[in-house]
Amino acid sequence: MRGLLASSIGVTCAAALALPLTSTAVAARPVSPAAVRPATGAEALGGTQSLPLAPLASRDRTLAPVAEEGLPRRDVRHFSLVGVIWDDPDTVLHGRVQVRTRAAGTDTWSLWQDLEIHNDDAADPGTAERASGRVHGATAPLWVGDSDGVEVRVRAEADRRTEDTARGSRTATTTGPLPEGLRLELVDPGESAPEPARQDGAAGAPQRAVAPGSAPRSAPGSAPRSAPRSAPTADPTEVVAAMDASAANADLAGLGATEIPALDRQQTEQELFALRAGELTGQQRVKPYIGPRPRIVTRHGWGADEGLRERTFVYTKKVKAAFVHHTASGNGYSCTQAASLIRGIYRYHVKSMGWRDIGYNFLVDKCGNIYEGRAGGVAKPVLGAHTLGFNSNSMGIAVLGSFGSKKPSAAATRAVAQLAAWKLGLHGANPKGKTYLKSGGGNLYPKGKKVRLNVISGHRDGFATECPGRQLYRKLGSTRTTAARLQGR
Repeated sequence: MRGLLASSIGVTCAAALALPLTSTAVAARPVSPAAVRPATGAEALGGTQSLPLAPLASRDRTLAPVAEEGLPRRDVRHFSLVGVIWDDPDTVLHGRVQVRTRAAGTDTWSLWQDLEIHNDDAADPGTAERASGRVHGATAPLWVGDSDGVEVRVRAEADRRTEDTARGSRTATTTGPLPEGLRLELVDPGESAPEPARQDGAAGAPQRAVAPGSAPRSAPGSAPRSAPRSAPTADPTEVVAAMDASAANADLAGLGATEIPALDRQQTEQELFALRAGELTGQQRVKPYIGPRPRIVTRHGWGADEGLRERTFVYTKKVKAAFVHHTASGNGYSCTQAASLIRGIYRYHVKSMGWRDIGYNFLVDKCGNIYEGRAGGVAKPVLGAHTLGFNSNSMGIAVLGSFGSKKPSAAATRAVAQLAAWKLGLHGANPKGKTYLKSGGGNLYPKGKKVRLNVISGHRDGFATECPGRQLYRKLGSTRTTAARLQGR
């Protein structure tokens, strides 16, 4: 059930190269970006600083030596997202990874913050993406806001056991080695795209992000209100890739659109008939169960640098299930920074972790805005890299944030239900139902096993992980009910 390789959509003729990447069919919503340092030229595209970690001296001399690597406090170029990678994607890091950062232009350092170790979003074993030779093991990335100083420490997990000796028993402490090739990845997401408007039902106004122990700072990557947005000159190949990504949604919005607008139920049903007329069953033709299409910010809308990803699109056969995730990147972002956060995750997935594109099919922020993820068309069954072993015939929806102890916003959970009701409806799937998926291999189910899953499942249902966090996972029951109601069931 591998995805089928597809060539880039053939609409990028010489004339298309001359088209500006601006909204042609859909007007952008009003924006109010926060003022920060201007970004110009190549700097506007963002970048990644990759710094090797080195052994650190043990801080506690009373304990047996423990493997520890890190990077002492140092000045660096501006960044907003941080993660740690290592050479072998199949090696598990048993230990703790902590960072602290300095707010840009200040002397204020944050408290130590933990990075999520078990980053289990990945392409399936045996796929071309997984076997590319470019893939690395990695922590989840952490959003820290505009920063220019960093310190990191990675400490192996101690294994305490009791040993029998001639005089009785004693406790021995041993540790396994840390993974080879540990590196600190500091991601600058680059210049911001237009800020998406806050969705109805979002609780409260957008907030300024404040890292623990630091003063508030403005959103990185957003152009000053009083200054025009400066765009670097794009390479022709990158322009073609951008046009291909936009053309993949040509049935839904014009080339260069920053968003795909919401439709009412009648319009959505008409669209369904247009998109899938030859595939609908008799029941679907009489009464299609599909939720109204929600508004979706396109890749151009959140400012994706299309030159980063692989050019071709890869599709699976259909969408039988939706896996809900959290990004584990922390909750210290504002909705005005969501596009920057997504660009940071995108760059981390591709440049640091070695994937072909961002792993998730869709992302949702705390204000209920929905964003297109992996390129290939939001109405199409794009093969993602989100649930190791179950990427075929599924889609991944990631809510921006960490939800182990913090509850997701009502706006975010409703947006997940709206998106699921529409996308699952395109493929005739019942959000309250069950389905069978064949495992591609993972730590819960062996390769080839057919597994019965909820049509809307959490990441932990297909892989032994904490994702999507206890608080978000608890919301999936009501998400299924809401999505089914939106479909008219």
